Amino acid sequence: MGIYFLLLIVGFCWAQYNPNTLSGKTSIVHLFEWRWVDIALECERYLAPNGFGGVQISPPNENVIITDPWQPWWERYQPVSYKLCTRSGNETQFRDMVTRCNDVGVHIYVDAVINHMCGANAGAGDHATCGSYFNAKTEDFPAVPYSGWDFNDGKCKSRSGDIENYHDISQVRDCRLVSLLDLALEKDYVRSKVAEYMNYLIDIGVAGFRIDAAKHMWPEDVKAILDKLKDLNAKWFSAGTKPFIFQEVIDLGGEPIKGSDYFGNGRVTEFKYGAKLGTVIRKWNGEKMAYLKNWGEGWGFVPSDRALVFVDNHDNQRGHGAGGASILTFWDPRLYKMAVGFMLAHPYGFTRVMSSFRWPRSFVNGRDVNDWIGPPSNSDGSTKPVTINADTTCGNDWVCEHRWRQIKNMVIFRNVVDGQPFSNWWDNGNNQVAFGRGNKGFIVFNNDDWSINCQWRDHSLIPKASCKSSSYSQL
Repeated sequence: MGIYFLLLIVGFCWAQYNPNTLSGKTSIVHLFEWRWVDIALECERYLAPNGFGGVQISPPNENVIITDPWQPWWERYQPVSYKLCTRSGNETQFRDMVTRCNDVGVHIYVDAVINHMCGANAGAGDHATCGSYFNAKTEDFPAVPYSGWDFNDGKCKSRSGDIENYHDISQVRDCRLVSLLDLALEKDYVRSKVAEYMNYLIDIGVAGFRIDAAKHMWPEDVKAILDKLKDLNAKWFSAGTKPFIFQEVIDLGGEPIKGSDYFGNGRVTEFKYGAKLGTVIRKWNGEKMAYLKNWGEGWGFVPSDRALVFVDNHDNQRGHGAGGASILTFWDPRLYKMAVGFMLAHPYGFTRVMSSFRWPRSFVNGRDVNDWIGPPSNSDGSTKPVTINADTTCGNDWVCEHRWRQIKNMVIFRNVVDGQPFSNWWDNGNNQVAFGRGNKGFIVFNNDDWSINCQWRDHSLIPKASCKSSSYSQL
């Protein structure tokens, strides 16, 4: 009996780390700020045929409408209720997207904003995407409902009520993140309302959740919410399948809160991955691609089976979040393709590809003062559709990195080599490297300013390099 119980617990925990993608599909894409109708089309016409396993979507629940600045991207991270209506679409469109994507084997992962509600200065009224009334000053959100009793004001010990010291664990988890009203997640009522929202999405057919701002919640509170979640919808998932969980935990080292604090709940976002890979690809601080031989845990990352990895995300491509100037984005297309290609070729972690929109950057004293700008929109604030050009790229200022030929092909490469070991590393001691993935694939990267002068004699993808320069080494 004891052994049987242990197996049940292990099975439950593992389900939180399993991305629930179909067999042979190994990556998801973040279609940041896309409309639900466009995601449904993209699942059918492009993602499924090219081997993408799923889509991370922007938060689907009602948020405050901010007009100063004009409807920024971050208003999506200021909830007013858990109703399903945003500028991405209404509940009918959301349900249609989930059904159509699931039907072609592309699953949906929701960005779940459950740490807080809107900002303390958001005012009172019905300026929200579903028209629900709220009063931020009195912490009244009748559409949930939440009242002042459901927030952490009494627990926060900082002078301002906001987080002032990231070395104070209680402040980070009990005080307001940039004035956002911090929910009292130790209360079972609040946990139940959050779980009710997430279970509603599970019933519709989503496959998992990105837990936004997980670092700002106590791990045991997150666990208590996850323990209330249902199994996934058996129409598209095997009976007993648990939702995939990946938690946003910014841990670059130097702070007391660690990504490992959250391993009991699911995977964590490994922010060091993109920051360090960007430094290497940019050749900053003397870094070289030759040093990537032990990439992964050897670089101080979390264990591979606990990591969700990415080159950039919606925050740090704007200088927010973590990683700083080393982060590579679509603004540096050649280096970006190399970094994403390396990520998709290497076996470490579960990979997420970014798909962005373009905005008019304007740097003042080294800072982009337009980093707030929301998705391509019409004069009435509605989001523009994602149009597809004749060459399969996107229009209307949608970047669609996932459609870039090199990135799409590497998504397919990762699917083909899935489960194969990292093998046969070669480098020239500088920025030319090559490696295999068992007997299924072999890839070469050249980030030097001169061509590779080698020939690989292939026998069952176990290569031997013949190079003219004596400075080249083969391992």
